[in-house]
Amino acid sequence: MALKGSTTIVRRVVQSLRHAGLVASVLAATAMLCVAQSAPLAAAPVLRVCADPDNLPFSNDKGEGFENKLAVLLAERLGQELEYTWSSEDSGDVSNTVGEGACDLVMGYAQGTGLIEDTNPYYYTSYVLITRADDPDLKDVETLSDPQLRGKRIGLFAQTPPASILAMHGLVSNVKPFEVNPGESSARAAEAVIGEIASGELDAALLWGPIGGYHAAQAKVPLRVVPLVKESAGPNTIYPITMGVRPNEPQWKHQINKLLADSEQEINVILREYNVPVLNQKGERIAAGAALR
Repeated sequence: MALKGSTTIVRRVVQSLRHAGLVASVLAATAMLCVAQSAPLAAAPVLRVCADPDNLPFSNDKGEGFENKLAVLLAERLGQELEYTWSSEDSGDVSNTVGEGACDLVMGYAQGTGLIEDTNPYYYTSYVLITRADDPDLKDVETLSDPQLRGKRIGLFAQTPPASILAMHGLVSNVKPFEVNPGESSARAAEAVIGEIASGELDAALLWGPIGGYHAAQAKVPLRVVPLVKESAGPNTIYPITMGVRPNEPQWKHQINKLLADSEQEINVILREYNVPVLNQKGERIAAGAALR
């Protein structure tokens, strides 16, 4: 599932994933993991994690996100104390914020961008289509090529893979684009999209799975969340998510990979508590504790 293609394609995917709340991790990783080679974690008494202080469902400074829970799990398995380096998604100059050798792990990182070393995937997920559960016209829609979407008001963030697929099917005329406001995380910005589906202002929305699933579960009305795993054309909508580590530390990477494999059941349980659509490599939803392969 690793992303392939030209440098231009990779750049566009990285840009699109900013609206999914993942580029914060990539930016932090680039600044802090590639700047300096600090001592391997085995020599340190703490597990240092880079995270956003206000970006639920991923993380916040109160420890309420699923990446916070995953960090606690790994720290406990390592027998180490957990420390954070906080870096907000919209901070801009990340290198001045985090400094040299600031962390050992970036919790959420889209595999294949090539900016830092990544672990094995610890979950797969996708963009999702969200509609009202009581909408009779869209109750069976599973792909963006479905003619039932024609004429429907659809909310999305620009420059994401689903936006390109909608354009391929001639559905952009009814799209309502959303943007991330200054000082606001992209995950928080998704709340406005979910609110407009619940109120009926929008018929549907396309969001990054972890964000869409989390906020849809908190909506005032029942919403339907469909992973976009059946698209036959256009850019990828399914991504393997890894953890970012410093390059040239194979023993540390191997240690984390083993921990992830040994903790797979617990990881899936945590993700499901936040309504993250958890998939296997084929794009099929998996039960808690099931293998990703």
